[in-house]
Amino acid sequence: MKVSLFITCLSDTLYPKVGEAMARLLARYGIELEFPRVQTCCGQPAYNSGYWGEARETARTILQAFEHSDFVVSPSGSCTYMIHHYSELFKDDPVMKAKAEELQRKTYEFTQFLVQVLGVRDIGAVFPYKVTYHPSCHGSRLLGVKEEPMELLQHVKGLTFVPLPFAEDCCGFGGTFAVKMADISGAMVTEKADHVKETEAEVLVGLDMACLMNIAGNLRYRNEPVRVMHLAELLAEGVESA
Repeated sequence: MKVSLFITCLSDTLYPKVGEAMARLLARYGIELEFPRVQTCCGQPAYNSGYWGEARETARTILQAFEHSDFVVSPSGSCTYMIHHYSELFKDDPVMKAKAEELQRKTYEFTQFLVQVLGVRDIGAVFPYKVTYHPSCHGSRLLGVKEEPMELLQHVKGLTFVPLPFAEDCCGFGGTFAVKMADISGAMVTEKADHVKETEAEVLVGLDMACLMNIAGNLRYRNEPVRVMHLAELLAEGVESA
């Protein structure tokens, strides 16, 4: 099984520990992640801003990077779903469209891969803290990643799970939305952080570092002592301390 890591821009440049956590966890199941160095941005910022020509060029690079992989695994529901748009970008190019559809079929968000492909639900982690979970919009609404993270969290020993009020509400990031509609974005993330505080959780976990970065920034600004982690980081830490 040739499994490649699609690291995404944010994890690569700002949160490399997320990729490291994924690699350590998957190694427990005999998977040595490959990392094609040619990979770049998935093209989502350009695509969402209407620059489809530029998005198409970055998509070509991603298609080349993972052409020979059996599976592609990513720590971001948002970037994973962007690959679903590639067939639209190449709708007038039958060869590239076929490659885009093949990449879509073999690309998974991290928890999807653990649960759906490997059949793993209990990774043997111990994490004795009070935890709440933010389901990011792209992951939960578009990819349909809802049960997988819950199943993994339910099997972590010592973990006390607290549901997040209005969990399905957007955190307000939305990539370029946070820049173009800064006031609205700020109000949305403040409301999200308020709900995190309501849970009295020690840890906020999620599947998308863009959303988590946004919420963590608001919490830090308000001096709230909530630790913010990607689920892969929580599981890796839990396994290593078990």
